[in-house]
Amino acid sequence: MKDSPQTEYPLHSLVVERWSPYNYSDRPIPDHDLRAIFEAASWAASSFNEQPWRYLVAAKSSPADYQRLLDCLVPQNQAWAKNAPVLALGVVKKTFARNGNPNPVAEHDLGAASATLTFEASARGLHVHQMAGIDPGKAHELCKIPRDDWHVVTALAIGYHDRDAPEEFRGRDEGARTRNPLSSYVFSADWEDPGPAA
Repeated sequence: MKDSPQTEYPLHSLVVERWSPYNYSDRPIPDHDLRAIFEAASWAASSFNEQPWRYLVAAKSSPADYQRLLDCLVPQNQAWAKNAPVLALGVVKKTFARNGNPNPVAEHDLGAASATLTFEASARGLHVHQMAGIDPGKAHELCKIPRDDWHVVTALAIGYHDRDAPEEFRGRDEGARTRNPLSSYVFSADWEDPGPAA
């Protein structure tokens, strides 16, 4: 496990210790943990409680399904994600089920759901690495995702960190973790005036 980074203010350990490794062990995830992780996603806030997300999930124990999801990643992500025991695609419904109108915050809500499942995973000793490097067109084709009202947004690799992984990606996992200071992104109601929260 990485050393916890220094923060400006005390934060919960689940926030500070969450990180996205590149080196994964092929140790399988128990079914009850995997189900709990994805149930946690349903408890994320979403506009009108629409829960506009859908996750396509495959474990290495189902090789054909796993390969289909792996094939949806760009080659640079396939190179390391192929070691994770579970892969998933995050997909959103572009319109509200309640009235058919466009849902402009569907991707935001998927992000909230993925963050929530990530914290549940962290609490269970697991790691989640979210990826934008995917081929949405291939995902629609290989996974039979309808094109009219569904948008493939992200992929996730889920599993246990492998401390003894090959050197190829170890440097990425061992690098220092840094974040921008509050003063660079928290402002008052005036765009250029740093807010009191910063």
